Amino acid sequence: MKVFLETERLILRYFTTEDTENILKLDSDPNVMRFINGGKPTEYNTIKEQVLPRFLGYYQKYEFFGFWATMEKSSNEFIGWFHFYPAIENPFAVELQIANSNEIALGYRLCQSTWGKGYATEASKALINKGFTEWEVPRVVAWALIVNKASTRVMEKVGLKWEKDFVFTESQLPNLQPSERKIAFYGLNKNDFQLM
Repeated sequence: MKVFLETERLILRYFTTEDTENILKLDSDPNVMRFINGGKPTEYNTIKEQVLPRFLGYYQKYEFFGFWATMEKSSNEFIGWFHFYPAIENPFAVELQIANSNEIALGYRLCQSTWGKGYATEASKALINKGFTEWEVPRVVAWALIVNKASTRVMEKVGLKWEKDFVFTESQLPNLQPSERKIAFYGLNKNDFQLM
């Protein structure tokens, strides 16, 4: 296991080709996928041929940015992932012209069994702290569906500030109703950052 970052309760490690089943289990939970695509599971072949190769590809391009498999220290179980990568790598953000080249996008997807434990906040703080203090990140951004109150609360807890709302298109999120496609966009500049 190649470790990228540790927090008090979590290990963020590099993904490997052995993680297909871990991602499949995560993406097969309709509650996990509810605010991603309306609850639709990701197919095995999509994970094996598209999702995982994309995750692994970041390690060739960047030293500090990408997607990180997340392990719970107490159980040594895979519980999801965090991402911290250039926002202009997100095709939806580029299409909507909300991403800038100086921004690093923060995000995560966690197993439902871990919700409410503060893991999203814990690892997000660690990534933001490292980004601003060690990795020369000028700005961190994150976005979530407005109806996803848990994720917008995490953004606020880790010091990001609401900046604007926008709406994903029907082609981007076809399984969600128009009212559910509204997004809250948060950001934090390095010179406004306080160590957490």
